[in-house]
Amino acid sequence: MYNMRLPVAVAAIIVAIPYSISLTAQWFYGWPDKPGYKKYIEALKPRRIYHLTRAVLEMMKYLQYSKLYFQWKLWYKKNDNKQFVKGIPFGHRGNKLDLYHSPRLDQSDTELSPVVVFVYGGAWGSGERSMYCLLAIQMAKELNASVICPDYSTYPKGNVLNMIQDISDSLMWVRENGHSFHLDKDNIVLIGHSAGAHLCALTTLFLLEGVESLYIEPFKQRKMINSIKGVIGLSGVYDIMDHYEHEKTRAVEYISAMHKAMDGVENFEYYSPTSRIRKLKKDQLERLHVWWFSYRVPPVGLIHGTDDIIVPVQSSVRLCELLTSLSVTVTLYLLPKINHTEVVTDLMVPGRHFYHTVFGCIKQEYRKFISPS
Repeated sequence: MYNMRLPVAVAAIIVAIPYSISLTAQWFYGWPDKPGYKKYIEALKPRRIYHLTRAVLEMMKYLQYSKLYFQWKLWYKKNDNKQFVKGIPFGHRGNKLDLYHSPRLDQSDTELSPVVVFVYGGAWGSGERSMYCLLAIQMAKELNASVICPDYSTYPKGNVLNMIQDISDSLMWVRENGHSFHLDKDNIVLIGHSAGAHLCALTTLFLLEGVESLYIEPFKQRKMINSIKGVIGLSGVYDIMDHYEHEKTRAVEYISAMHKAMDGVENFEYYSPTSRIRKLKKDQLERLHVWWFSYRVPPVGLIHGTDDIIVPVQSSVRLCELLTSLSVTVTLYLLPKINHTEVVTDLMVPGRHFYHTVFGCIKQEYRKFISPS
């Protein structure tokens, strides 16, 4: 009898643990989008339990960044110098941004500094500017530029349209207030990671199309798009439906904030850079040629790690192919053995393994975008 009870108990534990993990995740972040009791039936399917448990356990890898967590917490709290200005209000939602100057820039000089706007990721539902203070100061040093890191209205505070409005507002802040900080309002490069890369691409396209929902006057939008000298995407999401299908394979599509931030599946196409680019190809290519000096598609650099399981490398590959077919200047860097997190966390400290690899790609693109003074 004892010999039978032990295997039964072990089997029960093996089953109980994944069910507990996955059901807890769904309890906190969202049940399947099914009517009535069917959402619970869907939630209890063995395949969903297996894949969701695996996805949750993969997040345990983030514990390896505990040291980085304490480093940026301490640096952001105690650092106060001329190269760093934090908590600057901008936009009409009361968001704030941080500004980092390169130590190589002489703030007493009248020469204007190029601007990098870094947009962090976080699956449209998390993240804050303070988390990227170490990255921003290293980026300012490596690129010899001023780096701005703005907060934006992540879900549930805002939807994707609100996020694009916030990023646009940060660009408007540069144009209207940059002179006070020796910023060159006409030399801006957008750099984003993951959802942040998606928002950089969408913001550029919305400005290019003159979308009214940005609440920015058309002539100001034209000046803003011409001030964007290039866009660099780190492991970005560029086709929302494709990424939603990928989320399904990992059973995270309902706990992910993505479909909620997009206001439902019906808006996936509207908020997909690839879809908007295809529409641009059909409807606006002629206008782009006619108004070449007023409407300019900025060059694009795409950087993606081949070990990325959060956002598959095909996301950047397909966007590169699409932009190439449009004759838009684009460069794709596929970096071996780099995963979704390392492509950004390893930029925070020079001694990290992929620091020079990723920054090497970024600097190569940046030099193409910003002509040396």
